[in-house]
Amino acid sequence: MISIQQYTFNEFQENTYVLFDETKEAIIIDPGCMYKHEENELALFIRNNQLNVVKLLNTHCHIDHVLGNDFVMNTYKIPLYLHQEELKTYNDTKRWTVMFNMPDIIIPENLIFIDESTEIIFGNSKLTCLFVPGHSIASIAFYNKEQHILIGGDVIFNGGIGRTDLPGGNLTTLLQSIQIKVYTLPNETIIYSGHGETTTVGFEKQNNPFTKNLIA
Repeated sequence: MISIQQYTFNEFQENTYVLFDETKEAIIIDPGCMYKHEENELALFIRNNQLNVVKLLNTHCHIDHVLGNDFVMNTYKIPLYLHQEELKTYNDTKRWTVMFNMPDIIIPENLIFIDESTEIIFGNSKLTCLFVPGHSIASIAFYNKEQHILIGGDVIFNGGIGRTDLPGGNLTTLLQSIQIKVYTLPNETIIYSGHGETTTVGFEKQNNPFTKNLIA
């Protein structure tokens, strides 16, 4: 059974997730740890729970979701899984580091490209990949149907949707992704978003003001 540990890191208040099961194998999704104390908090949880981190995943590569990639990859000697088209987004983060006076982003070389045919396996657990562009060029959400869990990145939030005014964003595409890929999941599916509190598919279908005209 998958357990989820959530952290909220950096000035953008980005949600970082550690998923693990009874085997102690773990994956990290969207590490936003920017400061040493954030890195230490993440590493301490992994060490105290004797987890074996086997994969690093990015839902997308906006700056707030990749700030901890280099730390995680170097600490646990693991590859980064992302959609190939998100490299364009990753490269674009370099100008954001200048804008926000942040250290330069290092784009890692140990990459494994994923798409909707990919299954993410760790321990006894499995996630399927959902292609959900619109907030970024090639966002991926990760879904476990047995426990009705969706790690959705910035596609949809509790009462909101991802921004579409950043490079690679498109409102029509994002709404299509939500309608076709998210709102067709069971209503009890818990959405772990890139920002804010968790929600469910059923709640958002009924209450999200940005998607009220969608039919799933």
